[in-house]
Formats: sequence, structure tokens, C-alpha cells
Amino acid sequence: MSKQVFEQKNDKIRTAFQELKKNYPERLKNRLNLSWSNWGFGMESLEESAKRLQKAGIGYIELHGNHYGPDLGYRVDETRAILEGHGIRTAGVCGMFSKDNDLSSNRAVDRQAAIDYLKREIEFTSRMGGSYLLVVPGAVGRPGKYDDMELERSVETLKLVADLFVQYGVKAAVEPIRSAEVSFVHTIADAQNYIRAVDHPGVQHINADVYHMQSEESHIGEALLAAGDQLLNLHMADSNRCALGEGSLDLDTIIMSLYLLGFNREGRYVTPEPLGPGGDPYPAMYGKLDKARLDHMVMQTASYFRERENELLK
Repeated sequence: MSKQVFEQKNDKIRTAFQELKKNYPERLKNRLNLSWSNWGFGMESLEESAKRLQKAGIGYIELHGNHYGPDLGYRVDETRAILEGHGIRTAGVCGMFSKDNDLSSNRAVDRQAAIDYLKREIEFTSRMGGSYLLVVPGAVGRPGKYDDMELERSVETLKLVADLFVQYGVKAAVEPIRSAEVSFVHTIADAQNYIRAVDHPGVQHINADVYHMQSEESHIGEALLAAGDQLLNLHMADSNRCALGEGSLDLDTIIMSLYLLGFNREGRYVTPEPLGPGGDPYPAMYGKLDKARLDHMVMQTASYFRERENELLK
């Protein structure tokens, strides 16, 4: 029986990985950096979240970009003390873009809100020692487009703050998101086109998300390889957007693709973000979630990821 197309693509990646493993074993010495995006933990304290991540052996965190106003969000000294107390470093910050701070909005006040928000988050990311800030070109939770000028407005707005990314030493990581949640920039290729349109040294990288990629890419492994060195961070969840190992995601092919990219180095992160199914996950950031469920989700994800990684590398 002949193999299906996706199986043939998987085989090419596996063959390339085996050749890498055989011919350049030194390139597999370092393990992938496992981080966690904490905004899905809802309203619990950062102290509680840090304890959970430490227990799971996760050494990095992608902090919730919660500076929605000048008086809101994490304070640098307090946040740094909590994370250092649990042996956790800041990988980056998850920028949150809704209709209220939409880079592509047809309302000037919302674009200005996006500019002000980015100014706060870029500075915070830098002061926390994070390497990237996630940028979504259009609002999450708004799959219907305003008009045919969204991309142009988004590019124009982001350019107004692009110099700050260079000034503060923070990389903008553009995230493509499935069409059920945003109106444009759905694929790795879309993100690359958007980056070319911005045409700025501070906006050159990509934050991919395997949950969105399942809907929008023809093959996740191939898309990751196409992202190349632009790929800075990879959000993870299983096929049902739950903990890794609780769905049908082909995690092995993803891990092999990352090693082929040389993703197992400083400044590159695998960042679980299992949020559960649904069209708009943002309400989760304001919820009070079950602590035992969160504990299980983190431990299950971390242990399963390392289990599959170790299996491939042995």
C-alpha cells in the first residue's frame, strides 16, 4: 500500500533527522528550551504559576503582556524577584491584541491604543531580559475583516514603533493565527509577506503556533522548515488544544523539524499554550481556573514533550 502524502513528507523529515543524528551528533547535544505562556492561567498569582513551572522543570516563561494601561500589568522588580526565586527566566512576552488595540483597525483611536500598548510592552520585555515580543497584525477574536486595507494599516501602524524594537534590543515575533480567530495573516508564508511589507530590522521574526498551523498549513513540519531562522518561538498544544499527549498531534515530526532548524540553542523556545477549543481564547485570561487541572496540564505537557524528545535522540 502506498503512503499518503503527509506520510511521505513525514518520511523526508525523519530521513533528514536520522542523517543529522548520524553525521553531526554534536548538533543534537543541547535540548530544546521549554518555556510556558502563562496568560492562560487566568487570574492566579504569578507566584503560584512560577511554583507550578518550577515543579515541572520548566526554566523559561513567556509572560502575559498585561500592560493594557500605564497603571496596569506586572511590575518589573516584583516580577523579577518572583521568577528568580523559582529559577525561571523570561523568554519573551505574549503581546495581546484585541479590537481595543488593533494594529489594523479602521478606527484611529484603536490603532493609537496599539501603539501605546507596544511602547509599554517593548520596554517591559527589555527590562525583564526577554528576547521577543509577540505581535499579532490583526485583532484576535475578530475573524471578519473591516475592509481590504487591513494589512496596509497594520504595517503602517507597526512601522511607527519599529525603531523601539531595535532601541530596546527586543525582537518582534509576528504570529500567524487561524482564520477562525483573525481576519488576515494565517500562515507562515503570510507572516513572511507581512514582515517584508514592514521592511524593518526590528520586525524580522515569527512566532508559530502548531494549533493554528493544523488548520492553515498543508504540513506543519514543512512549514516550520520554511520559516527557517525567522522562527523564534513555537507555541504548542495538542490537536484538541489541550495538554500534549492528549490528542493526535504528530509531535515527533515537529521535534525533528526543530532540530533540523538548529532550534536547540539560546534564544529559541518551545512554549506550550494549551487553551482548550473555542473561537476566542482571550476570556481565559480573566477566569479563575481549576488549580488541579492546571497542574495536570503543565506536568502532562512537560513530561510528554521530554519523553518524545528523549525517544528521538536516544
